[in-house]
Amino acid sequence: MANTLPIIAITMGDPAGVGPEIIVKALNDPAVYETCRPLVLGDRGALSLCLKWAPPCSIREISHPSEAGGIPGNIDLIPVCRLEKECLAPGVPQLPGGSAMVDCIVTAVEMAKRNDIAALVTCPISKTLMRRAGYNYEGHTQLIAHLTNTQDFVMMLAGERIRVALATIHCALRDVPRLLSREKILTTIMVTARALAGDFGFERPRIAVAGLNPHAGEEGLFGTDETETIAPAVAMARERGLHVEGPFPPDTIFYKAASGHFDAVIAMYHDQGLIPLKLLHFSDAVNVTLGLPIIRTSVDHGTAYDIAGKGSADPSSLKAAIRTAAFMSRNRGLGYGRSEGL
Repeated sequence: MANTLPIIAITMGDPAGVGPEIIVKALNDPAVYETCRPLVLGDRGALSLCLKWAPPCSIREISHPSEAGGIPGNIDLIPVCRLEKECLAPGVPQLPGGSAMVDCIVTAVEMAKRNDIAALVTCPISKTLMRRAGYNYEGHTQLIAHLTNTQDFVMMLAGERIRVALATIHCALRDVPRLLSREKILTTIMVTARALAGDFGFERPRIAVAGLNPHAGEEGLFGTDETETIAPAVAMARERGLHVEGPFPPDTIFYKAASGHFDAVIAMYHDQGLIPLKLLHFSDAVNVTLGLPIIRTSVDHGTAYDIAGKGSADPSSLKAAIRTAAFMSRNRGLGYGRSEGL
């Protein structure tokens, strides 16, 4: 049965972070192999340092995704890089490791575009190190959007109880009102609705839109962003036949969504959406980039340099990201790599 499952590529992230450790731990769990054939893109040395935390895992180098065997505890690796030992010190990010982590992402995206893999799952990177390596992007999301020539993309964080899509992502809080527009919010709603239907299987997704200001502006008393920008965007989305409501007071809408009244919430800025999500799903949330022609999911945590190399990293978010990628590939009806001729 293994060779009928989708091939999911996992990029190692910064080798000095917890990426290699959570990969080894996740791929030592037989349950992962019930949904996909995982394939790691990364450095053998970085993974080998972590095998002691997931015995009896072993590493098998392959040259093409179609060779992925899907055998529990047997890590299939395409060695995109071969770093020197001095570049593999846990918790000590270095420029060669930064270049390697980006090379893994670029390679995975090209594989997905060729349909050699069904999806890619990314482990955490250092945005600062990525820029030092010559890639001037805010993070994974913007880099992958550029590589796939995608203009309209949305960052969504998802757990079992709540899904949150962001109208703005990584920016200073003072810049949020300036970055919001009717068109941007409408696009966020539209991309989210399409993904909820096509990737997550909601026949008619129910979407809530959060306000920006306390009490959603209190009819202009605490700000006019809701009346001038957010509410008109919601009205435009409803005119297109979408089941969307808002703007709601931000301090209550996430409770309603977590109680099952909505399938997703559109948050106006990063922390507005991620604080409630991480309160409920700190260990098992998944980062999904919506609007791409390929499937990309990610862990919802950083490199955690402070615990790298100590064996205490939790692989739960990576396991959830792998499951989500496999689930999305089935809903899209994607092929399982060229070995199946799809």
